[in-house]
Amino acid sequence: MATFPEVRLRRLRRTEALRSMVRENEVKVADLIYPMFVVEGKGINDEIVSMPDVYRYSPDHLQNAVEEVAKLEIPAIILFGIPEHKDEVGSPGYDSNGIIQQAIRLIKKTVPDLVVITDVCLCEYTSHGHCGVIDHQQVDNDQTLPLLSQMALSHVEAGADMVAPSDMMDGRIKAIRDGLDGKGFTHIPIMSYAAKYSSAYYGPFRDAAESAPQFGDRRAYQMDPPNSREALREVEQDIAEGADIVMVKPALAYMDIIRQVRDNFNHPVAAYNVSGEYSMVKAAAQRGWIDEKRVVMETLTAMKRAGTDMILTYHAKDVAGWLK
Repeated sequence: MATFPEVRLRRLRRTEALRSMVRENEVKVADLIYPMFVVEGKGINDEIVSMPDVYRYSPDHLQNAVEEVAKLEIPAIILFGIPEHKDEVGSPGYDSNGIIQQAIRLIKKTVPDLVVITDVCLCEYTSHGHCGVIDHQQVDNDQTLPLLSQMALSHVEAGADMVAPSDMMDGRIKAIRDGLDGKGFTHIPIMSYAAKYSSAYYGPFRDAAESAPQFGDRRAYQMDPPNSREALREVEQDIAEGADIVMVKPALAYMDIIRQVRDNFNHPVAAYNVSGEYSMVKAAAQRGWIDEKRVVMETLTAMKRAGTDMILTYHAKDVAGWLK
């Protein structure tokens, strides 16, 4: 192999035109999925304190918000609902006239080409804040499955283009796939939160969605952060049960997991650039400690380099604007 001075690797770094010609990974607007929070009520357009520039919208303010996303040519959003009332089994989540179901119908009338993905989990709708049915202070896996299936079906019947189960119950992908197929929705894809870790990076989201557990934590069903081989088992099982896209969550501290999933499976891979990752960047940028644009683009590019095909990120609107 030739060496210096014959080889000068800086030759192709000299100008932006040269750098762009040999650039291996690139973030595009088409890669982005924008998370949005919808809350019951009227006249609500509230910035989330722990997530600057991210808002909770009531349906009457949602129309303008999704039109802005569409104008930026962001292809997809993922919806999280915050009901006015919650109960032990999360019934507002699968109510045909629930907050998410209302939001889906409004969005599809407003911007029909925008891909609407819905988060499928009970935690935002249960009074206890856990992701399933509670039995003797534990989340009962098998009692939860039919409710998740019912929730996914209600979202699709309202017009959702894709469902994204985030609960981490065993067997949930099969339950949802069977439920959708049984009603003729064989064309609806499932984006599985396949490798979802029990992470401290979710703090601001739990404020935004009012979904913090009222007792205990979620370590009995979300993945233990030290484990990586287990993530491949989770992904493999979800694919076998019918997942069309598999997700790693969080992204920033789990680049190695993204890479392993990419190397071992041919399915599309998503990464969730979660609330804590977002809020840390925003806080540092507000204090002038970092260049926000450069840090965000470097971070998202790293996620692409690790192997993700699409990125769920609260930075999506900013990124779309910068790329334009």
